[in-house]
Amino acid sequence: MKSDFSHYVPRPATLVAKKELNELVTLFEFVLDSGKPLAHRPGQFIQVSIYGVGEAPFSVSSPPRTDHNNFELVVRRIGSVTNSLHALQTGAKIGIRGPYGSYFPMQKFVGQDFLFVAGGLGYIPIRSVLHYMLRHRDEFGEITVLVGTRNPQERIFTDQLAEISRRKDVQVLETVDVPDDKWKGNVGVITTLFPKIRINTDTTSVATIGPPVMYKFVIQECTRLGIPQNRIYLSLERHMKCGVGKCGHCQINGVNCCLDGPVFCYTDIAGLGEAL
Repeated sequence: MKSDFSHYVPRPATLVAKKELNELVTLFEFVLDSGKPLAHRPGQFIQVSIYGVGEAPFSVSSPPRTDHNNFELVVRRIGSVTNSLHALQTGAKIGIRGPYGSYFPMQKFVGQDFLFVAGGLGYIPIRSVLHYMLRHRDEFGEITVLVGTRNPQERIFTDQLAEISRRKDVQVLETVDVPDDKWKGNVGVITTLFPKIRINTDTTSVATIGPPVMYKFVIQECTRLGIPQNRIYLSLERHMKCGVGKCGHCQINGVNCCLDGPVFCYTDIAGLGEAL
């Protein structure tokens, strides 16, 4: 299907709301000035232009919608573009290119149970997939969500996760690497949560996003449980740069992450090994 946007010309969008999630991370809600939906799929990313500053790629954190043209980005303040983005006030204009890249094949997951494994800021893109499933809850089986952060202060979407955990049809487990005096939950890396879950490995698919070092150990745990590697999906969204395969920044041993990914079935990139 031919896209209705140029890969090289940004489309204008307007900031309509923002909410601080922690000291460095903010949720931004934008609306496309064209009045059309963003038309992304869970796991895809867009390029955001801050006029006079620069451009950077960000995963879309909201699920696809056809009933309005709002979309959400969650951004950590870390460089010139992200600092400028955090400084924007409602009503400000940005430019966007995209959406780009591969996505989680939601139709393949219909009727299956699902395990989400989100480390650090990995919950940002995973949220798009999770909330899609919650909007179409009757199409999917059991849902288990594992979330790990370095410390309690870096947790994001705490209210939403608490609300989801109260549902009887979703299991949510969190862990932190380093607790504070108030933390009463699990302590340890995210794989320490695996012994606490009970899943049917014959019907479970997995989406995992987080720091690259996490993937090796998550895949080991999934394999130990008996989940076939062709039902494990991960995102290499941290490698994104230009979004259209021109700069070479995202190449890993011949794989163009922005064109071939960022979402991959693990069997398709297992040979990349430590390069992930």
